[in-house]
Amino acid sequence: MTATERPVQADRPGEVLRFRFDGRDYEGRSGDTLAAALLASGVRRVATSVKLGRPRGIFSAGVEEPNALVQVERPFPEPMLPATTVELYDGLVATGLPGKGRLADRPDPARYDSVHAHCDVLVVGAGPAGLMAAAEAARGGARVILADERPEPGGSLLGTAETVDGLPGRRWAAERAAELGGFDDVRVLCRTTVFGHYDDNYVVAVERRTNHLGAAAPATMARERIWRIRARRVVLATGAHERFPAFAGNDLPGVMLAGAARAYVNQYGVRPGRRAVVFTTNDSAYPAALDLAGAGIEIAAIVDVRRAPGEEWARRCAERGIEVRTGHVVRAAVGDGEVAAVSIASEAGGQAREVPADLLLVSGGWTPVVHLFSQAGGALRFDEEIGAFVPGEIRQAVEAAGSARGVPTLSGCLRDGAEAGRRALAAAGFAVPDPAPPPAVEHEPEAAPARHLWLVPPADGADHREHFVDLQRDVTVADVLRATGAGLRSVEHVKRYTTAGTAHDQGRTSGLLTSAITAHALGVDVADLGVTTFRAPYAPVSFAALAGRDRGSLHDPVRVTAMHDRHVDSGALFENVGQWKRPWYYPREGEDMAAAVLRECRAAREDVAMMDASTLGKIDVIGPDAAEFLDRLYTNMMSTLAVGSIRYGVMCRPDGMVFDDGTVIRLAGDRFLVTTTTGNAAAVLDWMEEWLQTEWPSLRVHCTSVTEQWATVALVGPRSREVLAGLAPGLAVDNPSFPFMTWRDAEVAGIPARVCRISFSGELAYEINVRSWYGLALWEAVEAAGVTPYGTETMHVLRAEKGYPIIGQDTDGTVTPQDLGMAWVVSKKKPDFIGKRSFGRADTARPDRKQLVGLLPEDTGRLLPEGVHLVEPGGTRPLGHVTSSYRSAALGRTFALALISGGRERIGARLHAAMGAETVPVTVAHHVLYDPEGARRDG
Repeated sequence: MTATERPVQADRPGEVLRFRFDGRDYEGRSGDTLAAALLASGVRRVATSVKLGRPRGIFSAGVEEPNALVQVERPFPEPMLPATTVELYDGLVATGLPGKGRLADRPDPARYDSVHAHCDVLVVGAGPAGLMAAAEAARGGARVILADERPEPGGSLLGTAETVDGLPGRRWAAERAAELGGFDDVRVLCRTTVFGHYDDNYVVAVERRTNHLGAAAPATMARERIWRIRARRVVLATGAHERFPAFAGNDLPGVMLAGAARAYVNQYGVRPGRRAVVFTTNDSAYPAALDLAGAGIEIAAIVDVRRAPGEEWARRCAERGIEVRTGHVVRAAVGDGEVAAVSIASEAGGQAREVPADLLLVSGGWTPVVHLFSQAGGALRFDEEIGAFVPGEIRQAVEAAGSARGVPTLSGCLRDGAEAGRRALAAAGFAVPDPAPPPAVEHEPEAAPARHLWLVPPADGADHREHFVDLQRDVTVADVLRATGAGLRSVEHVKRYTTAGTAHDQGRTSGLLTSAITAHALGVDVADLGVTTFRAPYAPVSFAALAGRDRGSLHDPVRVTAMHDRHVDSGALFENVGQWKRPWYYPREGEDMAAAVLRECRAAREDVAMMDASTLGKIDVIGPDAAEFLDRLYTNMMSTLAVGSIRYGVMCRPDGMVFDDGTVIRLAGDRFLVTTTTGNAAAVLDWMEEWLQTEWPSLRVHCTSVTEQWATVALVGPRSREVLAGLAPGLAVDNPSFPFMTWRDAEVAGIPARVCRISFSGELAYEINVRSWYGLALWEAVEAAGVTPYGTETMHVLRAEKGYPIIGQDTDGTVTPQDLGMAWVVSKKKPDFIGKRSFGRADTARPDRKQLVGLLPEDTGRLLPEGVHLVEPGGTRPLGHVTSSYRSAALGRTFALALISGGRERIGARLHAAMGAETVPVTVAHHVLYDPEGARRDG
């Protein structure tokens, strides 16, 4: 029956929405999915199968859909979406896929973002069990996140006529969700699919945020958002998917899961056909048949493979005049391009009879959705009663609840969900309140045992080429038999041989059937054969969503120092450095950035200034072999460092290229404090752990990040000794008593502190370290002594004047210490360290390697852009590039640092900076441009 022969079901409630599908205009109703609107308009054929080119119709009502894949064209081009999950909106334009999808022919205009979240209890699935679990956890005071892939909570209740506490299931679910919304620590996420469950209850989900709004979506709103959730306990109330047996023609448009047809009638007010045959192995298809009959669909027959269905269901069908044929099977769906009749026969044999029908509803039982449970490391066990694999033991803090663990009834799911929520609450360390009265459910008829039928044998002489196992991949029983006939005995191998379960639906309706057919062919029990491995993602996720975009605190945690509020009060502008908000500069009224930085530089060079250096990475390295460990990591010797002393060091990768630099402070014979660059703190700690765990496990060393435990104030300038003496009267600050690169314990402004004589500016300087909770008090005390605060931009100018490189700015992964003019930091005494052998390569000794030099523009006011290339006068071949460029108060001019081929041999030479069509003449200079003798370091 074609769309033109079927009347549009225009009597449904809701706002009229207009859409276009396959070039034709249709109308749907608000709240529809594209699949529901197409069924209401009589559209049976939606897509074409990927391998055989057979017509495909709508098979399910949710994310498990294997057939009805569409391409959305407007307003957002998106390929390969199940029509059952596309929410209808006015102006939607879509096409059915003729086999394969295609990428959009224009750039994606949408925006994407991500957010991190933490909770005590994460509940996945807002069906009956999930709502009860979330309610119990919320009543106990836990922080709860409830996530569900549908637009509204309710799960299976949305598609049935069942009542809870005397209310229609949909209304009861909405009221429970509204109650959850009244808790301050509860977040309900609809349209959110949890697609990955990893170690330590790290769970990743994708929230669809704009498609349901269509063209009305705000341009600033992200289309999708990735949620990265860390949960103390997880309750998986993910429900179950209905499955189907394999019989001839079971892929024709008009063949549909019984539960899906029930959902279209109850949730959307859509009659998916006019005359239906129901083929079942269990009682769940009977209420579906009754609901369809109540909606005006003629039920030609219920074909039940069992000898006896549930007595009450049989009685209710008899009252409605519905014929029930027990002990029978559907041999085939018959039709040219879609279902026109159903061939029914006794399972015992005999002549088949064709019954005219345009709709064939099938129910081969229900398979718990155990994908996330399996991803989390859970073991599965086969439940003979329901004929499916259910959750077993698991190593993570995870509960399964409701039909996700095989509970078959609504009342059972409600009770099981509440109990799971209470267990999660207790395990998370909360006091468990007295249980609430269980919701009342209308009488549920006693179910008869299900029959697990996987395959209806073909008629005599026929083959299995139209008995489909995986509808999305066009895999038939014949394909599975061919695989086992080739000698394959593992279901994993059969999966790859046939491609069953490898499509977008990940075998939701076909996975267990594939295992069962394979087991049948091998003559083994499906419980022993098992199922294929469930891997993330549970549902397809766009690369754009995974990549996301920088959304500030939504994208990445923001780290601030103990003095942050004071910086804000002082009018500082900030820059992001490795997640940290660092003061960039402190403009005064009427100052731009250049003026503010020059003022701060003059204070540091001529008077006294201070900087918040708390963000520097700090790693405690402790153990009997700590000195040996550091000798292997650094290019210079650390084991000879005396307690109370400090040494600058450089780490290289095995190829000899600079990885990071910083200082090493010896606190005791077996304890060191290593400092790193701000942006590389995590990478250096990871580097240390990698070597300790994989290459040197015999070393007795422990590494601990203490970056956030310490606040650091750098006190810099000719008057810094004077200021420190006033703040720490008990500390001897003269040169003989407190020499360069040593540290002392002292009280500074009455606060216990570790004071280090370290300079990253070339001036007399100290770094004052206190526990982080004293950081603000220390900052205010130093500032009150008349000290000028300065930011990271001034810090860069000061260090560049002295030729001190910034790792990652003046290096690019191809630079050795020797290239930076720091051959002195590479030990000639140590037998080995990481990178040592690479320094013996001919390539690292080439005289034409890029080396760090200074640059002086001939126009002393000209500021070179960082990254600009340098060439010979009149030449075009790049010799190197500018790495840092600043205005200098001390030099009275602009200057730059650069990496130039054979740089040290070019000192004094004249080059050109290529700036588009213009070239700027520069003179190559030594990279130390200020106080090359180092006289200012000691004041």
